[in-house]
Amino acid sequence: MKMPSSSAQDRQVSVWFQKIQSGEIKLPRFQRHQAWDKNRVCSLLDTVTKNLPLGVTLLLNVDKEQFVSRYLVTAPETQGRVTEHLLDGQQRLTALWRALHNNYDGISYFLYIDTYNEAKDESEKTHESQVWYWSRWTNKSGKIMPLWVDVPSECLKRGVIPMHLFRPGDISSEIDAWVDTALTISKPTADMESFETLLMEWMNKKAKLKDYIRDVRETITHFNLPYLALPSQTTKETALQVFINMNTNSKPLSQYDIIRAEIEGVKDVSLDDYQAELDRKHPAIQHYFELPFLILATSALMQGKLPNQRGMWDMSKESMVDNWEQMALGLSKMAAFMESQSIYDRSRLPTNAVLAVIAALYVDIPENLDSRGNFEILLKKYLWSSFFTDRYENSAASHAFNDFVALRGIINGECKPDGSPFTEKDVPVLNRELYPLSTDDELKRVGWPKRENIRGRGIMAVFSKLGAQDFADGSQLNRQQLIDGRRHYHHVFPDALLKEVDAESYFALNCALITDKTNLNISNKDPMNYLKDRYNWTSEDIVNTRLQSHLIPLEELKCGDYEGLSGEEKVTKVTQDFTQFIAKRAAYVAKAVEILAQGRDIVASEIINSVEQQLALEEEVSA
Repeated sequence: MKMPSSSAQDRQVSVWFQKIQSGEIKLPRFQRHQAWDKNRVCSLLDTVTKNLPLGVTLLLNVDKEQFVSRYLVTAPETQGRVTEHLLDGQQRLTALWRALHNNYDGISYFLYIDTYNEAKDESEKTHESQVWYWSRWTNKSGKIMPLWVDVPSECLKRGVIPMHLFRPGDISSEIDAWVDTALTISKPTADMESFETLLMEWMNKKAKLKDYIRDVRETITHFNLPYLALPSQTTKETALQVFINMNTNSKPLSQYDIIRAEIEGVKDVSLDDYQAELDRKHPAIQHYFELPFLILATSALMQGKLPNQRGMWDMSKESMVDNWEQMALGLSKMAAFMESQSIYDRSRLPTNAVLAVIAALYVDIPENLDSRGNFEILLKKYLWSSFFTDRYENSAASHAFNDFVALRGIINGECKPDGSPFTEKDVPVLNRELYPLSTDDELKRVGWPKRENIRGRGIMAVFSKLGAQDFADGSQLNRQQLIDGRRHYHHVFPDALLKEVDAESYFALNCALITDKTNLNISNKDPMNYLKDRYNWTSEDIVNTRLQSHLIPLEELKCGDYEGLSGEEKVTKVTQDFTQFIAKRAAYVAKAVEILAQGRDIVASEIINSVEQQLALEEEVSA
């Protein structure tokens, strides 16, 4: 049989959206559902807003549908005539559709414009823009947090504009309303001095903002997302084979491969040999991230460049090789520092953005014991603040660079452009007004730490810092146990028990990283009896010590026997006990975070006693 020909054609985003809106485009059901994470979505939107090439999609023209199909997620289910099946490009089109309508669950997308960020001095602002995301959650009062996301003036103050204002279509009234609301707070009043001048400036600012939104919308609306179209007579088997072929990716050259070739051409040295020697002398480094990335990111920071692709391209490759020993020593000290904070591997690391910063700072930290000790306190403040603020949720590379500049200024005793010395107030991540630490209310909602979740992994890092003793043998968590796979993520309140009452169990605060000794039936036991059955414990004091090393609240764990309960009575009891357990553990973790972010060490008993005393005092005052 002769293979059907395909034709390559251009199509603007606005046309794609029209076809999605009308239901003309559907997906064959054999395609997986959207799998892109929020960072990948941001990268896609950045590509579109900057009008960069994106690659082609694959369509099958449809006379009669050969495949069972479905609509794109959140697209209108019009039941209209289907003219195209999207064989390849689902992730891109779904991400564009959902992000430009801001209808993802638990997340909102924004375009960050540096010039509108009121927290920055005018001299620091650039003309750069970048797509950001912000996680959302519902608090106990039913409000969607954080509240500022839905307040136009608060968004604009932070330099962000919701992505749904840039979608194609006739939405001029929606844009006007948002801009008016965002700027009303700054509109001058008639009683102000130079009112007419101020009003003219305000109107110009308003017009400029609308023009900016219009220009970005034009870029997105007319962005070309080309496609290849298989003719409608293409057989089902052929369409599937083309789909498989287009989704088979060969391994492309990495940035490290290209830089390696560049160095070998300029310096006539083998970067592979350098890297192999570094790995041999300091094997602990590779536990935290890929060595090529750490080498490039640390070298870029040492040269005053951003620890991202652009900075790595821009840095001097000759200087990178010349400074190799300093960089290698910095990375080895970084690995030792991370281990001192009981963070042992990449899978438990909340964010890799801190690694190159710490390694590059060690290049400037003196070996003098007193000085090194003082500066390592500063590193502790930086590390734990990074885990428990939203500083590194967006633009991690640029934020890491700005934190690094201020931290290095402190270490080297440098002065700012105004002549004053750098202090901790100049380090953005340490500024609690800009980046407050996570509250216990936020910690309660943090998901399962096995997923890539900065705050979830941060919570487990707190337990690790306290030793995270195994319930059965009392051994403290260490790297070898993780390498050997002897530690597992366990539910403190059993998953089966919570499922029985239709309650979510996968919260970081319901997790303990312990060994998996047995696989007994959980049934409907209360947590304490369940744990006693699973682990052969000795005295009650030893049991308590092991549980406290995970900041597990003992009284809330001893919540009673559920075996005699059923129906609504059991649902109410289990739900109430679990809520109280999570709330108390959140209070313990929040206290630990507060101490760690001050650069101090933590002791489980002191944390627990401090929280209990505070709660008792509050109860006494309220009584």
